[in-house]
Amino acid sequence: MSGIKVSGEKRLVLVSGRAHPELAEDIARELGSELVPTDTRTFANGEIYARFDESVRGCDAFVIQSHSSPINEWLMEQLIMVDALKRASAKRITVVAPSYPYSRQDKKGRGREPISARLVADLFKAAGADRIMSVDLHAAQIQGFFDGPVDHLFAMPVLLDHFKKKLDPETLTVVSPDMGRVRVADMWSDKLGAPLAIIHKRRDPMVANQVSVHEIVGDVSGRVCLLVDDMIDTGRTIVKAAEALKKNGALGVVVACTHAIFSDPASEILQSDFIDEVVVTDTLPLPEHKRWDRLTVLSIAPLIARAIREVFEDGSVTSLFDGAA
Repeated sequence: MSGIKVSGEKRLVLVSGRAHPELAEDIARELGSELVPTDTRTFANGEIYARFDESVRGCDAFVIQSHSSPINEWLMEQLIMVDALKRASAKRITVVAPSYPYSRQDKKGRGREPISARLVADLFKAAGADRIMSVDLHAAQIQGFFDGPVDHLFAMPVLLDHFKKKLDPETLTVVSPDMGRVRVADMWSDKLGAPLAIIHKRRDPMVANQVSVHEIVGDVSGRVCLLVDDMIDTGRTIVKAAEALKKNGALGVVVACTHAIFSDPASEILQSDFIDEVVVTDTLPLPEHKRWDRLTVLSIAPLIARAIREVFEDGSVTSLFDGAA
């Protein structure tokens, strides 16, 4: 009696939504792979359809999607692609969301509020995702919202590499734009061998995107300040922080951030005289009209590609960050 032939070959499959195809292509190129051709379309009534043009049975699938505006459309598209993979018998499905959607709604600040970041994790699980991979989560506890492995990648090595070549640690001060970012800024100051300063700011809880900057803890006079944050949305917070630093005697202000959301009119606001350079990664698509001469965009694709390779080969994702994870 002839037995069933078992193939030990695992197959890596990369699929991409329509939000940021350039990033997905860069990731595929880094992996020496190609994206599976996908028929994705939006019908006249706004419903989304997705079908893969080749078999994905038994594969290790990675669904890459950035969550820029219109965020709900791209989230729904990714969920539908995960569902299609599950129903086509993919062996394991990993959601690759470089910028996790709804990450700022990670807790209840006041009564009767949702925890939408948890809802998103539940939606991914319900659709059929086995694993989530994301870069610089707004809050680390989001890892616990998903019932399965979460690969929390850090953009710091990519950004650090850039700044180590450009900034002199002798005159540098790392600045946290608020109390919530102190731990991250502290890691930056350790890696760059530079002192740390903190901006203490207060928000009006009743007014969205409005910030009043208060005192600076630490010495910034005569220093080049590196403001580090995980995301920039409208840009108002970071410009007010830069203004406070310059008014306190800072020689220069350089801004580093992972997720360039840049909701209008952020690109105009960030061209402020208080900011000398803005350095971001391309976790989110950034069209030409939102770029300017003092903006540097670094590729996140090599980092995500290395993490995908580690997951596919059952290696260690933590090892990518020298234990920083």
